[in-house]
Amino acid sequence: MAAPRVVLLLSGKRKSGKDFVAEELRSRLGPDVCTILRLSAPLKEQYAKEHGLDFQRLLDASAYKETFRQDMIRWGEEKRHADPGFFCRAAVEGAVQPVWVVSDTRRLSDVEWFRDVYGDVVQTVRVVATEETRKRRNWVFVTGVDDAESECGLDQGVTFDWVITNNGDELALDEQLEMLLQSLHRSL
Repeated sequence: MAAPRVVLLLSGKRKSGKDFVAEELRSRLGPDVCTILRLSAPLKEQYAKEHGLDFQRLLDASAYKETFRQDMIRWGEEKRHADPGFFCRAAVEGAVQPVWVVSDTRRLSDVEWFRDVYGDVVQTVRVVATEETRKRRNWVFVTGVDDAESECGLDQGVTFDWVITNNGDELALDEQLEMLLQSLHRSL
């Protein structure tokens, strides 16, 4: 595994567009330069194995995933409590591109792990969208999910290097992503 030149830790509320922003970055940089890492993928894979569930269906934005979300959060918290870097180590395994975009950073312990291991190449990116925009994307507040650490863990305690507003204005999003990309090119 080659050491990354840039690690972008994306965070934001459900339906803020973290995956969309991550895909846009990879598309613009190219798959040879940029890979998307998901902390939730190893979590979901292990959870599916232990509970006899369909791993692929846990990866999409389906009702199937939502059925198990609260228990998966509880289970993941237990794993993290025992080993805070467990899912981070699993996510970076095999990554060789110079730019890593972690599309689902949710906890201060995740940010701390990446900063401890990769130092100054780590940048934090908060993806924000208004509640109205998130509702248009089919977000509905769920008690035990939207008020849990998995959604609120980075609401405080982190000064973000970048804040990307993703309310559906393509031109405004494009301008913000271009500024971020110009900054990255100086590191590559």
